[in-house]
Amino acid sequence: MNYYSTFHKIGMLCLSLTILSCGQLNQRVDKPTSTRFEELPDPLGKEYINSWSNQTAGLSSSFVSIDQRFPKSLKPNVPEQRTAELTLWRGEMASAQVLLWSKEAIKNLELSFSDFKSAGNDKLPAKIAEARFVRYVMTDEFGPGCGWRKPGDFKASLSPDMLDDLSSMDLAANTVRPVWLTVDMPKNAKPGKYSATIFVKGEGIKTQELKLNIQVLNQTLPEATEWSFHLDQWQHPSAVARWKKVPMWSKAHFDALKPQMKMLADAGQKVITATLNKDPWNVQTQDPYADMIIWTKEKDGSWSYNYDAFDKWVSFMLDLGIKKSINCYSIVPWNNEIHYKDAQTGEFVNVVAKPGTEIFSSLWTPFLKDFSNHLKAKGWLEMTNIALDERNKEEMGAAFELIEKVAPGLGVAYADNQQTYKRYPNSDDVSTAVQHPIDSMDIVKRKEKGLNTTFYIYCGNNFPNQFTFSDPAESTYLGWFAQANGYNGVLRWAYNSWVENPLQDSRFRTWPAGDTYVTYPDGRSSIRFERMREGIQDFEKVNIIRQQLIAKNDQQGLKKLDQAIYKLRNFKRTPTWNQDLNLAKEVLNQLAQ
Repeated sequence: MNYYSTFHKIGMLCLSLTILSCGQLNQRVDKPTSTRFEELPDPLGKEYINSWSNQTAGLSSSFVSIDQRFPKSLKPNVPEQRTAELTLWRGEMASAQVLLWSKEAIKNLELSFSDFKSAGNDKLPAKIAEARFVRYVMTDEFGPGCGWRKPGDFKASLSPDMLDDLSSMDLAANTVRPVWLTVDMPKNAKPGKYSATIFVKGEGIKTQELKLNIQVLNQTLPEATEWSFHLDQWQHPSAVARWKKVPMWSKAHFDALKPQMKMLADAGQKVITATLNKDPWNVQTQDPYADMIIWTKEKDGSWSYNYDAFDKWVSFMLDLGIKKSINCYSIVPWNNEIHYKDAQTGEFVNVVAKPGTEIFSSLWTPFLKDFSNHLKAKGWLEMTNIALDERNKEEMGAAFELIEKVAPGLGVAYADNQQTYKRYPNSDDVSTAVQHPIDSMDIVKRKEKGLNTTFYIYCGNNFPNQFTFSDPAESTYLGWFAQANGYNGVLRWAYNSWVENPLQDSRFRTWPAGDTYVTYPDGRSSIRFERMREGIQDFEKVNIIRQQLIAKNDQQGLKKLDQAIYKLRNFKRTPTWNQDLNLAKEVLNQLAQ
């Protein structure tokens, strides 16, 4: 979903390996061997060259904040920090960041962990921790937000974002290399304080050591499948097929999809993104959405529907643990065009079918009836929504009327930029733009009915967002913003609508860089994705702590928690937003002790 139509009426152009730890539900998913590639030249390198003039010889290393991005070619001005502290619940994943830099080139840098040991000789295995080299991708800037753009129109820079799964990496002279550390705490871990040593090795240098201290609280985070946060990131199977050069819906395609989609499931994804006909967004991405359902008009004028790809895709995602909703796009595609196969000629026929017209009803009525019967037979009817994306009120009204008339068992889901939810208060799944919040009382009423209400981020809002140039903590802010405003979760287009070469250049022809994807090919995560999951975990932790405080009638604790959360209700950047976020996290940790 790109929402740039809200602002411009422009024509369209046609985890590293999951850590296996005791007591965890997540299972290791094998991934292809990482492809080595060169990052693009730093367009700002020459501007930074003088910064290295007073750098001493040898490798420098230090812990640094996870809230900060560090330019590749600029000598960092950071205080040396040899020790870092993390506080975790059992079942939680937490992050830290190490920065490496040198005036001379160093080959084969690698980081490893010792076991985590407590003063009482309790031990957690080294495998609960992982170090991933952060790769730099080309990015741009927000500019006007949505709308056509050429790379030369915006200032370009390299942004550290992708988490690679290389076991070692060379460091070029006069450059910086961030390393992302992840600790995945087993659910059966004994509460207490532990320490591990991080070893930094490379050719021709003395091994350096850093110390990571962790405190494991006597609190347990449920499995991701049990999280209440409604994460809806739109999946794009066609992008995976193009990148891996495999046929759509083949075994090789699903093998390639598995590490990518398992990572999303492990972050608590609730929705399967499916399509009903041809590309619902009129090819607004690098890759058109391939058909999941083939409509055929038989020689006698009757209709038949091939659900093979749809069934394979939905079953595949259900098996990964994504089981709350199937949102099917769209009964009102962006150009109002659908297509079907003419059995008489064997050719596909394109038809414009605007909602409210006779042809719209004649095409969609038999499909919706047949689709409902198919879903009922599969046991999927109650979890399926017919989904729409930012259509006008007349189109949406006509679509809802037809669905209610011929297929009342289907729900509806839509991205709403016209307060449509007020006219249809029983809509199953509603998402509104972050800068157009739903009235708090309306959210309360919808929750009382068991209806889902989220906010969405897109190319038109500068904050909070997940562009490749966005501040890392903005991704964590999403969970807290949902908590502060009563939302069930967040919707984001898109999880993996990759640009032509996502490993090197995150820019796209119409929207700010990184808008189209938040993870990278072959199951590679990103700083944005890791920090987003952090915010989702915080959302769940707040709910758990709130219930504990209520059970203890701890009014002072509840007030302290509510005051911290209240500061994070803003959808506009404030001077203290990041500080307020970190203070809220501190309060949450204090109350969890």
